[in-house]
Amino acid sequence: MSLLAENSYGKSRVRLMRVWRRGEWHDVREWTVEILLQGDFQSCFVDGDNSKILPTDTMKNTVYSLARKSSAECMEELAKELLDFFLERNPQVSAASVAVAEKRWEHLHTGGKPHPTTFVQSSGERQTTEVSATRNGMPSVRAGLENLIILKTANSAFAGFIKDSLTTLPEATDRLFGTAVRAQWTYSSSALLFTSLRSSIRETLLNAFAAHVSKSVQHTLYAMGEAVLADIPDVEDIALSMPNIHCLLVDLSRFGQDNPNEIFVPTDEPHGTIEARLQRHG
Repeated sequence: MSLLAENSYGKSRVRLMRVWRRGEWHDVREWTVEILLQGDFQSCFVDGDNSKILPTDTMKNTVYSLARKSSAECMEELAKELLDFFLERNPQVSAASVAVAEKRWEHLHTGGKPHPTTFVQSSGERQTTEVSATRNGMPSVRAGLENLIILKTANSAFAGFIKDSLTTLPEATDRLFGTAVRAQWTYSSSALLFTSLRSSIRETLLNAFAAHVSKSVQHTLYAMGEAVLADIPDVEDIALSMPNIHCLLVDLSRFGQDNPNEIFVPTDEPHGTIEARLQRHG
């Protein structure tokens, strides 16, 4: 005899390009949406009875229809609206979550000014959010960013580590430090100014990375998370993942040349992976 312990279903990778036409000035957002529903779906899994199943195709259509009527200009607000919509219309659903990822489009600059209707995707960075709630509970908003690629060429070292018979890595007091930051944080409330908060958190992470005198990736990761918790009281916790994307110093001595820390070969694989979550204490 088997028991259905947990279940969820939904629609993933619903892609939406939203354009706001404000006279001659336009703004765009490119969002990818995932909806997951949990609830009383035992009869579907066990007996093949679909009478309580909202088709995932309907979920896809809901994203586009609601986006047309929505006043939301940030993905957190859109996710909250979708969450309310599905919970209100589907009594068989006990909990739901809506995750949204955003590709960043910026106005193209021409002649030193932003063009009102032309855009450029300047990096592979993505903004993310996930809003979830039970039927009678308050929404929980978790947001973040992915693939924020940053590099510093000074104030980075790695020394004093364990050395054994298999260690070949030399100590470094002046190395390149590159990473692709993934961050996720939890907001203290579901009723906040998410767009300005996101901008402040991102700026805080970047400022901390730039200013920190790093003794390791771990050292800088902690400083970045600590700065967010210190500067942004609306953040309850923050998780950071920072791969150590190596740039290896090239040995030019065989060509009769020196290399005063200027010529490197970037490598993607393998790389170190450093992760941690910081939360408020007390």
